[in-house]
Amino acid sequence: MNLTTSFAERGTLPRDNQGNNNLVVFLWATPWKVLGGQLRLIQSFPFNAVSPQEGPWQAGLAQPLTTAQVAWKIGDNLGVSYFLGGFWPSDTLFALRSASIAQRFAISYVGDGWNLTANLHYGTMLEENSPTGVHYSDYMNLDLTATKRFGKWQFGAVAFGSTDLPTNRPGYRPVGQVAAGALVGYAFEKFTVQTFVTRDIAQRNLGGEETRAWLRFLVPLWRPDNDQVPNRVTVRRNSDAGPPVAGR
Repeated sequence: MNLTTSFAERGTLPRDNQGNNNLVVFLWATPWKVLGGQLRLIQSFPFNAVSPQEGPWQAGLAQPLTTAQVAWKIGDNLGVSYFLGGFWPSDTLFALRSASIAQRFAISYVGDGWNLTANLHYGTMLEENSPTGVHYSDYMNLDLTATKRFGKWQFGAVAFGSTDLPTNRPGYRPVGQVAAGALVGYAFEKFTVQTFVTRDIAQRNLGGEETRAWLRFLVPLWRPDNDQVPNRVTVRRNSDAGPPVAGR
């Protein structure tokens, strides 16, 4: 189980936008094989809250993700994976309300205490517009991790980028951002804690740069003694919670 919470503040005028994202992800690494890779089933439950322009907070369940992943182990320390699934529609006014198809390609190197991971997430919207007329574009996210373990401690860097993909709608203003930061983690006996802070180094049509503080708990609910994880993916932007919607 992966439990991630984050608090963000984006510098917008006349007042800042604030948000709190909470995401629970359950991953079952099944004993079954598909095309030579391990089949995994993933279900996420996001609960988010936003305060636009430091106004009243709005909170609710965002878009759950249901997907299946196949992970292949290449050698002792390298793994690749692909997942296909979708985000369910949402009735909350601060999240996307349309369902979408989600695909993710990932590669990880986890040898010698290193975790070098890249995730490329591609989303295809199933509707072009929201009930209120907001246009939905397809989107792409890229998450990067580079950490090193020293005993029970883990240190490193994280980065992510997200962008709307081009549309044929005149006047549409696509949003996007690139952010980077530092990570510190500690492995307790039963679970691992990671904390990191990221800051936008570029943004497009979001109104200003974002600073976000993250806290993550990685809790194995059950694992065989001989289990080897070929694809230790750490998602930075809460990609399992769907695409960014701030500023739309």
